[in-house]
Amino acid sequence: MIYFAVIASPPVRLHQLLFGVQLNPLAIVSLILEAASIYLYLYGKKHLMVKGRSWSGAKTASFITGVFLVWVATGSGLASYDDSVFEMHVIQHLLLMNFAPICIALGAPITIATQASPRRIQVKIVAILHSKPIRFLTFPAFTWIANFATMYLYFLTPIYQLSLDHPLFHDYTHLHFLLVGLLFWTTIIGVDPSPWRPGIVARLGFILSGIPFSAFLGIAIMGMRNSISPAHTLADTHAGGALLWGLGEFTNVIGLLILAYQWSKLDARQAKRIDRELDKQLLEEAKGENFPHG
Repeated sequence: MIYFAVIASPPVRLHQLLFGVQLNPLAIVSLILEAASIYLYLYGKKHLMVKGRSWSGAKTASFITGVFLVWVATGSGLASYDDSVFEMHVIQHLLLMNFAPICIALGAPITIATQASPRRIQVKIVAILHSKPIRFLTFPAFTWIANFATMYLYFLTPIYQLSLDHPLFHDYTHLHFLLVGLLFWTTIIGVDPSPWRPGIVARLGFILSGIPFSAFLGIAIMGMRNSISPAHTLADTHAGGALLWGLGEFTNVIGLLILAYQWSKLDARQAKRIDRELDKQLLEEAKGENFPHG
């Protein structure tokens, strides 16, 4: 135990965080895919502009930020600590499951891909969106269960230690976190077309019902009497639990604020629609008075 206490949870160095870029083959492949996704997104935006159609700069910035956060989690100096410092591992986990998916979902990548593509590609995208596997994976109840089941199974079972012992499985968990996070947050705050589109109140319920689950997980880790892994000290374990609780609740607040904004925009659009209908009705009544029949 003293041996582990000496080598576990090494101090985090600022220089390593800033310049410890991951250069292993998988990290390089990931970087290429991330760069390609940003290039295709910007190409789609440029194509829309050529066609005389505009695309929100806020959506573009949000998507690029989300992809950059994926790189921070898996390719920057942060990733060099993910198997040795539990606090860094928790930050990586939250970047992949919460922060990056929120930004990517708000960037509406499916929408821009559809609008900027030729007709035959548009038809294929729509067909994929309404296929049975996608309908199952995007079913709101499934995304909620998958999100919290992933968190609990990973941190409160031997799966966590398994990921530390097997690097390839560890890399798989990164992809799993990102995909589950995208499914969850796209359901709640996403603006892309989807086979399922819960109302604002239902999406609000999704966030509120998840708050105690995310809080309890962080509190449970904070209360552990033994370290979550021999690779980490007990103090590091407790600090990671506090981060998981605090930053997890912070992302819930972000989700609630985004939902509130989307709700206000929806109310504004509905008010404009009602105004147009009233104006049309008044105009028709005025015409009727000016040109009486008989």
